[in-house]
Amino acid sequence: MPLDRDLPKREILPIPDRPYVGPVMYNAADPASVFPPIEPIRPPPNAPNVLLILIDDVGFGAAEPFGGLIRTPTATRLAENGLKFTRFHTTALCSPTRAALLTGRNPHSVGMGCITELYTGAPGYSSMIPNTAASIAKILRYNGYSTAHFGKCHEVPVWETGPSGPFDHWPIYMGFEKFYGFVAGETNQFYPTLYDGTTYIETPHDGDYHLTTDLANQTIKWIEQQKAMAPDKPFFIYFAPGATHAPHQIPDDWLDKYNGQFDFGWDELRMRIWQTQRSLGVIPPDAELTDRNQYIPPWAEVSDDMKRPLRREMELYASFLEQTDYEVGRVIDTLRDLGIMDNTLIIYILGDNGASAEGTFVGTFNEMIGFNNIQMPPEEQENIIKENIDRFGTKEAYNHYAIGWAQAMCTPYQWTKQVASYFGGTRNGMIVHWPGHVDRGTGLRHQFTYVIDVLPTILEAAGLPEPLSVDGVLQMPIEGTSFLRTFTDQDAPEFRTTQYFEMFGNRGIYHEGWTAVTLHSKPWDWQSNPNYEGDKWELYYTYPWPSPDGKKPPYAVDWTQAVNLADKEPERLAQLKNLFEITAARYNVFPLNDEKTERLEQPPPPVGAKQRYVDGSFVSDPCVINNFNRSFRITAEITTEKEANGAILARGNDFGGFGLYVKNGKLTYVYNYLGLKRYYAQARDPLPQRAKSYEVRMEFTYTGGDLMGLGGTVKLLVRETKEPGVVYEFDDLGLVASPDIGEDPLDETRENEPGHIVETNPIIFNVDAFLMVGKKTGGPLCPDFAGSGDNRFTGKVHWAEIELTGEPAEVSPEHKLHALEAIQ
Repeated sequence: MPLDRDLPKREILPIPDRPYVGPVMYNAADPASVFPPIEPIRPPPNAPNVLLILIDDVGFGAAEPFGGLIRTPTATRLAENGLKFTRFHTTALCSPTRAALLTGRNPHSVGMGCITELYTGAPGYSSMIPNTAASIAKILRYNGYSTAHFGKCHEVPVWETGPSGPFDHWPIYMGFEKFYGFVAGETNQFYPTLYDGTTYIETPHDGDYHLTTDLANQTIKWIEQQKAMAPDKPFFIYFAPGATHAPHQIPDDWLDKYNGQFDFGWDELRMRIWQTQRSLGVIPPDAELTDRNQYIPPWAEVSDDMKRPLRREMELYASFLEQTDYEVGRVIDTLRDLGIMDNTLIIYILGDNGASAEGTFVGTFNEMIGFNNIQMPPEEQENIIKENIDRFGTKEAYNHYAIGWAQAMCTPYQWTKQVASYFGGTRNGMIVHWPGHVDRGTGLRHQFTYVIDVLPTILEAAGLPEPLSVDGVLQMPIEGTSFLRTFTDQDAPEFRTTQYFEMFGNRGIYHEGWTAVTLHSKPWDWQSNPNYEGDKWELYYTYPWPSPDGKKPPYAVDWTQAVNLADKEPERLAQLKNLFEITAARYNVFPLNDEKTERLEQPPPPVGAKQRYVDGSFVSDPCVINNFNRSFRITAEITTEKEANGAILARGNDFGGFGLYVKNGKLTYVYNYLGLKRYYAQARDPLPQRAKSYEVRMEFTYTGGDLMGLGGTVKLLVRETKEPGVVYEFDDLGLVASPDIGEDPLDETRENEPGHIVETNPIIFNVDAFLMVGKKTGGPLCPDFAGSGDNRFTGKVHWAEIELTGEPAEVSPEHKLHALEAIQ
C-alpha cells in the first residue's frame, strides 16, 4: 500500500512523496489540465505545540511547587493549573538524562551511560547516539512540526565539537531546524561559548548581558516569527538553559533577592522543606526525613567566620533558580499573548539530576580549582572563599555552593547528583500543563515515571505513531511508555513497573514498589572505589503495590528510602539484584566501569606535535593540542605596518588560560592561573613596523619535571620570514621587569623574575574554553582583553601555531578523572 501524508500511518520517515499519476495535457491552457494542490506536511489535526523545559542541576526539594523555599512563580502558576508528578526520575547525570529524554531510550541503549567526556569503546558508553534512535525533534519535524532547541547541548561526542566537525550529533542534524546555545556541560553566564547552528556567536563584553535572558529572548523571537509566518504549523521547542548548573552567576539586580533568608543553615533548611512537602502532599504525611549525610558537618559545628560565606552561596543559588524561572515565565507569557496557550503542551522538568555535590564541602570561588584537583589546606581554601565572597555571583567569580546545600536541595532524600542508587540523585519534580486536556483532581500524580517516558507521551499527544524507519534506517524500539493516560486519570495504574539505574558503579533497580540499591562511589571521592563484590545492597519498600492475593503489605510504605529492609527480606533482595543484572545486560550497562584508567581515553589527538591555525580560527578546547605540564612554543607570522595592538593567539578565558598579544607595539604574554593570579611577560624591545611579514614566538620551558602545574619560564623572540635558501635565527626581544599592563589586582609578575610563571593549570582551563587567533572574545584572560574595545590584531596574523617541545609530566589517572567527572 503506498504511503501518503494524508494517511494515519506515518511509520516511515521522512514521509515518502507520492508522485502524481493522473493525466497530463499537452497544453497547460487546456481546461482538463488540472492538478491537485500542493499541500505541505502537517501533523494530525489538533496536534499541540510542545514546549519542553529542562532546568539543570535542580534537586527535588529546591523549587516552590515541590516544597522548596526558593520562589518559582512560573512553575507554581503552571502547577496550580496543571499536574505535578512526584515520582518522576532522571539518570543522576547530565548527558545520559538528555540523551534519554530526546530519544525515548535508556541512556546505555544509546551509548550515553556517562558524560560525553568520559566515553569508552563499550556500546553503552560510546557517547554516540546511534542513527537507530531518532530524536523526538527529528520525528516531529518529519511530521510537519517546526523544531527549535535553545540552551545546553551536552550530547555531542567531544571529538565532534571542533570547527571541522563532523556535525552528525549536533542539534541541527538531530532534527532541530534552529539551535541557539552551547555545546558543553556548562558555560559562563556572562561570556558563554554560543553557537547559532554550528556557527560561533560573539556575545557582548559589557552591559547587562546574561545567557538565560538571551536564551529567553531568542526563544520568544523564534515563536513570534514562527507563528507569524506559519500560524497553522505547530512547533516543538526544547528550552534547556545552562542554569542552574554552576557557575552560579546572576544579573546584578538579582544578587540580593535572598539576603538573610538562609541564616538558619542547611539542617534547618532540610527540616523546613520536609515539613512543606508533607503539607503540599508531594510526599505522604508520614514520609520520613532521611539523615543528613554523615560526611556533611552539622550546621551548628560550622565556624562562625565561615557561616556568612556559606549562607551567601545558598542565597545566590536561590536567586539563580528564581531568575531562571522568571525567564521561563517570559516565554510562557509569549504563548499567552499570542493566544496559543490552550493548544500548547508544556512539560517543565525541574532538574536533569539531583542537586550538584561537586562544589566541595565549603563551596568554591572557581570550579576550576576542583576540576584541576589542586590540593589546598582547608585554611587556604576557606580564606579564598572568605576573601572573595563579595564577588560570588558576578562575572568575577565562577562559584559553586557547598555540599551541605546540595543535600538540602534534594530533601527529603539521601545523596545527590551522580548517585543513581538513591532518589536524591534521580528524583526530580515535573509539571505538565495543557489546558482542556488534563483532569487535575488533586493535581498530583504519583505514578512512577522515568525520563524516557516523555517522548512517547509527546507522540501520543500529537497523534503520531512510533516510527519504524527514519532516514532509511530501521529504528530500535522506543523503550519509554506514554503516561498520557495520567493526564485525565489520577488513579491510572502504574505503567512503569521496572527501571534500572546506574552511574559510576552506583546501581539500583525499581520493581513493583520495591527498590534495591547499592552505593559504590561518592561524588567527591576520586581516588579509588571498592570491588563490586564488596558493595552492600539495601532494600526499600517505597510504594504501595497491589498484592495479587489482596493481602495488606507487610511493611509501611517508605517513600524516602529511609528504612533498610535488606536483613528482613534477603530472598527478595537477591531476586532484585538478579533482576538488575538481567535488565542491565539487556540495555548495555555492562561492563560496569569505574576503572579510572579506562575512562581516560581522550579525543583523537592532533597528528604530530604541532597544530597550526589561521586568522579567525575558533577551536573548542577538547580539539586543541594538549600543552599542559610540558614545554611548548607559540609561533605566528604577522605583518605590522604601524604600531600594533591586539590578540595573536589566546586559549581559555577569565578563569584560566594564556594569550600572546601585542600592547603598545610590544609582544606580551599572559598566563591566567585559575582566575586567582595572572603572570605577564613583555618584550623590552618593540616589534618592527614594516609591510613585510615576519615571525614572533613565545617559548615556554616547563620546570616542573615530573610534577604537575609547577610553572616555567617564558622567552619572547622575533625573526625575519624565511626566504628560499636563507635561514634566519630568532632574536631574543628581552623582557622588561615591569610590564606595561596597567592596573591588574591579580598580577603576580613583579614578585618574581621576569618571565617566571610560578603556577600553571595542571589539567584544564575551563569546561567551555576555546582557542582563537587574531581576536579574543568571551571571558577576558586579563584586563587588556576586557570591556567593549575591539582587541582584534591591528596588523595581520597570517597563521599561528602551537608546537610541543618537551615531554609532559605524568598526570595521574585520579587527577584526570577528577577533572573529567566534574564536567557535567
